[in-house]
Amino acid sequence: MATTYDYIAANKRRSFFLIVGFTLFIAAIGWIFAEPLGFGYGLLTMAVLFALVMNLVGYFKGDKIALRVSGAQGPLQKGQNDYVYRMVENLCITSGMPMPKIYIIPDQAMNAFATGRSPKNASIALTTGIIENLENEELEGVIAHELSHIKNFDIRFMTLVVVLVGVITLLSQFFFRISFFGGGRKNGNGNGQLGAIFGIVGVVLIIFAPIIAEIIKLAISRKREYLADASGALLTRFPEGLASALEKLKNQQNGKLLHANGATAHLFLSNPFGPNASGTKKLFSTHPPIEDRIRLLREMGNMHESH
Repeated sequence: MATTYDYIAANKRRSFFLIVGFTLFIAAIGWIFAEPLGFGYGLLTMAVLFALVMNLVGYFKGDKIALRVSGAQGPLQKGQNDYVYRMVENLCITSGMPMPKIYIIPDQAMNAFATGRSPKNASIALTTGIIENLENEELEGVIAHELSHIKNFDIRFMTLVVVLVGVITLLSQFFFRISFFGGGRKNGNGNGQLGAIFGIVGVVLIIFAPIIAEIIKLAISRKREYLADASGALLTRFPEGLASALEKLKNQQNGKLLHANGATAHLFLSNPFGPNASGTKKLFSTHPPIEDRIRLLREMGNMHESH
């Protein structure tokens, strides 16, 4: 049976292979489009450089982008909001983790997220709503959940997935446009036919890239949410705390964040578009059903009590 340490090691390996595989995939797309259309290796080189730059941006700046997009303010300094600061500090001491930076999102919707490429470069963000409306044990359960994401290296892997899939979507649009309008060095009917063929391929990529991206994010995010729930409950030794917090998130009247964004939705404790989200925001939710999460946590609590 796999342990948490096995999962952490697997996340590190996936992050490495994701970057390598993505760069090779972009190079392949660049070659497929560039050579037949007469652009030579210049376009291929540009595609590879673009992929490498976006890899670096995602790895080193993904956390700052997520915090800025969500409207987070901070980080908190010692002496500011002692209630939250000390709770995070105590849980970090218990788990043996370095202290992350703490940000506050001025929003009455109850939610939270963690970000950062490693435990040494991590941040957690809590909305004012979740701080004000949860009891001590409930908020502790939420923070333990977010710290578990950091410890498990979930955040680095998911940040890279989102950045790299976004790049594929941008490149598909780029290749679609140059196929129809750019024109290469080669002329003639043959090249015109190739342009039309690759234009069609570009349209297919534009249509399916976002859908595939959402399916990938959904599958990965749902699995990691269950694991972080379990890891957080083990850290606090009180599964009911997080279960009760999730119940309050589920029952809040308006859980949609002011800065809800599909690009960062997978990072949050629960769907930032609210528990009553509909349409594609519900269909492609990166979070498992909150009812299932509550049930599993309470089953953990019952097992703990029976022992």
